[in-house]
Amino acid sequence: MAQDARTTLRRALRQQRRSLTQQQQQAAAQALDRLLGRHALFLRSKHIALYLPNDGEMDLTPLLARALSMGKRCYLPVLSPIYHNRLWFAPYDGTNRMELNRFGIPEPVTSWSQVRPVWTLDLILTPLVAFDSNGNRLGMGGGFYDRTLAYLKRRKRWHKPRLLGTAHTFQQVANLPSESWDVPLHGVVTERELHYFGD
Repeated sequence: MAQDARTTLRRALRQQRRSLTQQQQQAAAQALDRLLGRHALFLRSKHIALYLPNDGEMDLTPLLARALSMGKRCYLPVLSPIYHNRLWFAPYDGTNRMELNRFGIPEPVTSWSQVRPVWTLDLILTPLVAFDSNGNRLGMGGGFYDRTLAYLKRRKRWHKPRLLGTAHTFQQVANLPSESWDVPLHGVVTERELHYFGD
């Protein structure tokens, strides 16, 4: 897929998800919570990274509340102030002091000593713009998750964390050719089903 085609697809799907009503977003969030909240992948994960929704992304707020109520350790992505275009994962318990990053997304106020090394997380739930049935993901274009998780492409065993994209059903497309830097997903969960591609 040429860069122009990726840009056009990204623009169209972002517009479609932003056009969802608040009621539609809430219904999708609750459906995803019921689906993933009972799945073994979620139940056996103790350290889970989620995100706060932006730009019409699937809302994980109900799932985050479920995880915290179950005593799971939860983390949110923050832009690393040290490593360009990479993410840290900061502990989040619902009481953190938050501040907006340069994209206007709330982040927990944190320091290097508090962040969780990415390879010690059990599960990362990632937002996306589009996905296909081969585990390819089209993000917002910044490459933050791909750079942060690039080490997974070099590993032969012990692939932690598991990467699960979250999306609305309409964000699935027939085919997304992968780039050399793309880190494939183990699965994608929507309001309707969990597609698992992982080993």
